Amino acid sequence: MSSTTYAVVGGGAIGGTLAFHLARAGHPVTVIDADAEHVAAIAERGLVLDRAGERTAAPVAAATPEEFTGTLEHVLLAVKAQATESAVRWIAPRLAPDGYVASVQNGFNEPVLAEHLGLARTVAAFVNIFADRTEPGVIADGGPGALVLGEPGGAVSDRVRSLVADLRAWGPAQASDNVEGFLWAKAGFGAMLAATALADEPMADLIDRHRPAMHALGEEVFAVAGTLGVRLEAFDAFRPTAFARGADRDDRERAVAELTAWLRTQPKTRSGIWRDLAVRRREVEVTTHYATVLAEADRLGIGTPLLRAVMAGLRELEDDPAAMSERRLDELDRIAGSLV
Repeated sequence: MSSTTYAVVGGGAIGGTLAFHLARAGHPVTVIDADAEHVAAIAERGLVLDRAGERTAAPVAAATPEEFTGTLEHVLLAVKAQATESAVRWIAPRLAPDGYVASVQNGFNEPVLAEHLGLARTVAAFVNIFADRTEPGVIADGGPGALVLGEPGGAVSDRVRSLVADLRAWGPAQASDNVEGFLWAKAGFGAMLAATALADEPMADLIDRHRPAMHALGEEVFAVAGTLGVRLEAFDAFRPTAFARGADRDDRERAVAELTAWLRTQPKTRSGIWRDLAVRRREVEVTTHYATVLAEADRLGIGTPLLRAVMAGLRELEDDPAAMSERRLDELDRIAGSLV
């Protein structure tokens, strides 16, 4: 059985996790990352996955964009959302005519890929992987998650089936004709996780204690999705329809209980957004990938006061992460209450 050669552009939490498992399954993998220290560590000892202190290395080649030479064929794009445009511009002249790029990123990035590469070389993807890049060359495993791939527009092609089969080396990858439904569902879930980054507490606890804000965030995002005619898809322990406007109150409470119980089983207790602010002290990507949701809301005349308040709070914390406080979520609850 032949092995497919993969390039993973962006070797952080998501890209590093997938690169590790593809390499362990016998696929030649090259990680291309702008962090020279990360690249040097991978080149020296392989890509290391840390599972609760147990470390395993996989043989992965690595290069910075400046160092890389050659043609790209099968690309997993895993850079932060704000770096998508520049990454795709770098990929475009190096991508084989029959190659493709799959956006294994947070947010809605496929339109950017299609603009620069064409639909024929774009694969749509949804990813919900809990992991962290904790040091150069090391990815901390965050437990099971979800990964769904399909063609832009909804088809499931042979190349998608082949990619899914390879990515099952990681876990429960699947093909779907409705990746858009997963992406919009993740947008609602992600808005809740983004809100938890306003305070320095575990995600599950904050979601549990601030249900009015979480309910309102889901309603805002899914009002946009519903108006666009998107059919929402459930994933992991998240049932998006329970958070949509008009959902049964008791079912919604059960959905929150299911979600928080699942989150408490995960090794990763705080979001990547929290880590970017509190640990890495860098710009968060979430304000970039929610631009799509907010732009559609404006176009459709749908109010999103909670989502806008979360984004504004995160921008403030980029300058002063020490200002994280649960009082910020108390204020979100107050806003949510005023909307009833």
